[in-house]
This record gives sequence, structure tokens and C-alpha cells, in this order.
Amino acid sequence: MRLENLSAWYGSKRALQDVTLDVEEHAVTAIIGPSGCGKSTLIRCMNRMHETVPKARVEGKVHLDGEDIYALDPVSVRRRVGMVFQRANPFPTMSIYDNVAAGLRLNGMRDRRRLDETVLRSLKQAALWDEVKDSMDVSGVGLSGGQQQRLCIARALAVEPEVLLMDEPCSALDPIATAKIEDLIFDLKKQYTVVIVTHNMQQAARVADYTAFMYLGRLIEFNRTRDLFEKPREELTENYITGRFG
Repeated sequence: MRLENLSAWYGSKRALQDVTLDVEEHAVTAIIGPSGCGKSTLIRCMNRMHETVPKARVEGKVHLDGEDIYALDPVSVRRRVGMVFQRANPFPTMSIYDNVAAGLRLNGMRDRRRLDETVLRSLKQAALWDEVKDSMDVSGVGLSGGQQQRLCIARALAVEPEVLLMDEPCSALDPIATAKIEDLIFDLKKQYTVVIVTHNMQQAARVADYTAFMYLGRLIEFNRTRDLFEKPREELTENYITGRFG
């Protein structure tokens, strides 16, 4: 993906200002920065979810495989660019199986064999199959917090997106569940392009190939993760990663 001069507003409040960023294919890109700097707004613009907010608007371009997503049907964009949110949100009235199959059915898939195969594949990709294979008819909300988050990842993967956006996916999880999600992110980049918003700089250092630092709606610095943390080019970046503010 490539973002060009991307700006975003909530009503009259400007949340992003002229962000230009290349997101590398089959890599993990972390977005870091203090609260309110525009991290979540940025990734919501990357699959056209920002425009679902009343009075929100976007200027600039977001290219996916050379196509500007704002010239495409938003439903097709969200099928190609999946999203996992900060708090796990399994559909409460659905079983584990039906949670994963929900997007497939919404897109018209009715063949039970294909549904079964895709649900199995997605749960295995999300490192959840071994834990739920004997309870597929149980409600998804009966799982632990970490399992619920991996269920939501499986649901996103089921429709075979090209890009997976993750908005602080570990913020509500304990260290053990967080480690499982981080291991999963490392594996997913083999097949997907992954963008993760995180407040945890240690997490960014562990899982990301590239890191972008944002401040007050602007992209301050973007580089390979190791270079950004060890040799930041901007004084503002250095001040943030050394804990002088944020």
C-alpha cells in the first residue's frame, strides 16, 4: 500500500496532516506515538472505515496494488483490507464456527464443504484450532480474552484479505495471551501485509520490520524498526522512544 498526502478530519478537527507512507508487502509495519496522535485514524483511512463516522472526511490517496481505494467500492476495499480491533468483538449470538464463517456467508458463500475448509484453515492460521476443535458450536464469547482476539483474527482471515490492520490488538490481554498474538503476527506476514497500531514500543521492536512514529497528526519518522529505535533521525522521535514525553 502507498499513502499519499493523506489528511483526515472529524468535522472541523484535523486528525491527520499530509501523511505519505509506503507499507511494505509481506512485512509488519508498526504505528507508534502518544495518545491522540492519529494512529487509529490512519489505519481506519486505510480500509475506508474513517468515512463511516458522521462528518468525517479524507483528502489524499491510498493506493492498494496501484489502485486508489477511494475510487473503489468500500465493501470490496474492506474485503481486501481486513481489520482487527483493540477489544475482541466476537458476535455474541454466534458459535465459534459461525463467527469465522460470517464474512464468507455475507459474501454469498453457501457451499458447506468450502465453508468447512475455510473455517478450518482460518482457525489454524490464527493458532486457535487445537483449542476449539471440540467446541465449534459453543458461543465465541465463552472463550478467554486472548482466544476471542484470535477468533476475530480468524474471522478477518477467512475472507482472504491482502492486508491485515490491527488496532492495539493486545492492549486488553495478559502477557501470555499477548505473546501468542505476537507469535501469530510474526507468522502471518508470510502470507499477508500487516499493519499494527501499538502503544507498546517493546512490542513494536519485537514484531515489526518497519516502524512509523506519529505526533499531532503528522508522520515524523519512518524507517526500519531497528534503525528507528537505535538511530532515530529526528529529535522528536528520540525524545519519545526514550520516554521524555508521551
